[in-house]
Amino acid sequence: MRTLLVAAATCAAAGLLLSGPARAAPSTPQTGLSDVMGGDQPLLTCVVPAIREGVVASLRSFHRAMARCADRFWAGRFAAAGLAYSPPQVTITTGSDSVCGKITSSGAHYCPEQRTIVIRIMKQDLRDPFRMNMAHSVAHEWGHHVQQLTGVLDAQSALYWPASSSARTLLSHRLEMQAECFAGVFYNAALESIKPGIEWEDWIDAVRRAEESEIHGKPKNLAFWQDRGYRGGATGFCNTWTATKTKVT
Repeated sequence: MRTLLVAAATCAAAGLLLSGPARAAPSTPQTGLSDVMGGDQPLLTCVVPAIREGVVASLRSFHRAMARCADRFWAGRFAAAGLAYSPPQVTITTGSDSVCGKITSSGAHYCPEQRTIVIRIMKQDLRDPFRMNMAHSVAHEWGHHVQQLTGVLDAQSALYWPASSSARTLLSHRLEMQAECFAGVFYNAALESIKPGIEWEDWIDAVRRAEESEIHGKPKNLAFWQDRGYRGGATGFCNTWTATKTKVT
C-alpha cells in the first residue's frame, strides 16, 4: 500500500495558543464532555463528490461538502445534548495567508478567535487527492471547533501559559489527540458517506506509521485516539486530559 499523507492531513491550528492568557479554568479542560454528545446515533447521509485530479475547483467542492457534513453531524450532537452550537467559518485557499496569519505548515488549521477553519490546497493534494486525507483536513479541524464551543480551548490555554516547556508540549498533545478522537466520533456516523477509498483498519495503520509531529505527538497515540472515537461513537470516549502520559506523548 502506498504511503498516505496523514501527517499533512492532521495539521492543527497554527497559532492556536498565541492569543494570550485566558480566564481561569478547571484543573482539566474536559468541562463535562464525558456526559454529553454520546449514545446511539444513526448513520449520516452526506453527498460528498468525487475529486478530479489536478482540479482546484473539484477539491474546493469536496471540502465544502465535507464541511456541510461535519456541520450537520455536530449541530445534531450539540442539540441532543442541549448545548448551543454555531458553525465555524470555512476558508479554502491555495495560498499561505489566513485570517489568523501565515500558514506555516501544509494542510489545515483552526483560528480560534475568528472561529475559522482554513483548508490549504497544496500541489501534492492536486497530484494525489486521496479522499481520506482530504476528508481528515476537515474532520480534525472541526474537532478543534468543538473544543472551542465547549470551553476546552480556553481551559487548555489557561493551563498552558504558566506551564513549563515540557508541560506545554504535553498539553498540546492532549489537545491534538482529543481533536483526533472527535474526528473519529464523526467518522462513526459519516464514514460510509465519505467513501474514503480505504478500509478503516488500513487507514488507522497508515496514521500509526505517519511521521511524528512535535505538536501532535506520537502517531501510534494519534491512531489510538482516532480509533477510540470511531469505535466509541461519543465524545465521552475522548477524555485525553486525564489519560496517562504514555497515551498522549
